[in-house]
Amino acid sequence: MRPKVVGGLFAALLLGATALTGLTPGPIPYQARAENLFNHAPAEGFADLVEKVMPAVISVEVKFANVVSTDEDNNTPQFRLPPGLDDLPEDSPFRRFFEQFPDFRNNPQMPMPRDRRVMGEGSGFIISADGYAVTNNHVVKDADEVVVKTSDGREYKADVVGTDGKTDLALLKIKEGSNFAYVKFADKEARVGDWVIAVGNPFGLGGTVTTGIISARGRDIGSGPYDDFIQIDAPINRGNSGGPAFNLAGEVIGVNTAIFSPMGGGSVGIGFAIPATIAKDIVANLRDNGKVTRGWLGVQIQPVTDEIAESMGLGASKGALVSDVTKDSPASKAGIRTGDTVVSVNGTDVMEPKDLARRVAQIKPGEPVQITVVRDGKPTTLSVEIGTMPADVELGAAPESKPAPASLSSLGLSLEKNASGEGVTITTVESGSSADEKGLKAGDTILQLNGKEVSSVDDVRQELSAATTGGQKKILMLVRSGDRQRFVAMTVDKPKS
Repeated sequence: MRPKVVGGLFAALLLGATALTGLTPGPIPYQARAENLFNHAPAEGFADLVEKVMPAVISVEVKFANVVSTDEDNNTPQFRLPPGLDDLPEDSPFRRFFEQFPDFRNNPQMPMPRDRRVMGEGSGFIISADGYAVTNNHVVKDADEVVVKTSDGREYKADVVGTDGKTDLALLKIKEGSNFAYVKFADKEARVGDWVIAVGNPFGLGGTVTTGIISARGRDIGSGPYDDFIQIDAPINRGNSGGPAFNLAGEVIGVNTAIFSPMGGGSVGIGFAIPATIAKDIVANLRDNGKVTRGWLGVQIQPVTDEIAESMGLGASKGALVSDVTKDSPASKAGIRTGDTVVSVNGTDVMEPKDLARRVAQIKPGEPVQITVVRDGKPTTLSVEIGTMPADVELGAAPESKPAPASLSSLGLSLEKNASGEGVTITTVESGSSADEKGLKAGDTILQLNGKEVSSVDDVRQELSAATTGGQKKILMLVRSGDRQRFVAMTVDKPKS
């Protein structure tokens, strides 16, 4: 896996997988039951708890077809290592050494068979007696063959039932066998400060256990549109990805997915797990349909910054500002408009754009919901029938404007009438100007100022003049960049006398 840099550290995806489910355990041998083993950290340790849950934790071994095999059809030179060295890792210095010599390219004396495979491993856990299990999507994506190994050393082949890249979850089904030990998800959400036990079976070693506490909830690490991770300080080792994080009752509270790691790798006590509340719904969708069906609203949204809140007369910088509405979408049919600020869904406050994205995605398509927006400074509640999210479409987030002060008397903009008659086109942006700092660029189109459409340079001048003479401190522009729209709030300065 290729690590992702976040704030100077790497959000390294762990190499492993685990199974999750919301099923109620039955009377099966070695059942990993969710009993109330403890209500506080036991002085004698966690051995009783681990003994209960360990039989359900698995190692996931994955084989992938080699995509770097020879290609005689297009005569592409292929790298071939000497016999006996063909299993060197891709980042091995010895591999890079041999790559420098042309004799090792397309050498018929050193063939590389087309069916050569690469391997991957991770952790997982079983969620039902008949062998359903869950792991991370990044562990089994594009897998040719999946084999799971239990803590007692037994091996089973497994099928990939379905995957969901947006939450990095996957559901497996063990092909043969029955009466598997399994665990269940916790019914209650974990709290910051709760004890957590991270269990994995990396590389088929037979199980690893670490303990700690939950450090935070609702973490966004930039891995996907629905990030809502639990942060734990229990060390998560490489190969534990997809493994379960347990509470003291032996219930799964999360699926271990990523760690923050320095350049050298390894755990520094900052790990992330997908909450059980999210995993339950995803797993149920994958089990029933083989894919995840999400609700769809059909809007582009952006954060409400302090500047935008002030320019729109909002009481606080919260909610999700609608910067564009998709034609014929559920939002369009319900009357949601560009410039509306979504502040609640079914009476529950929306604090930020990702909050709205997650909530809408979890709503069953066809279900009516009450969405409250602030329009022209007043709250309006609309009934919306949620649609089905089209493939590769999300509740879009418009690019954020850069929070920098701006003066309308020195914006650094040159404008001209748009040939289409819609808005005013920016022809030049002075480098270092306030417009430049806001991220505006030549070719962008200004569609509205303070909610009023503009179609000429004179329209823009009139709106700016009205804002200045009226003592307005902020003005709000609706700007189109390519196929995205966003609001940009700029400070109004009165002309010097």
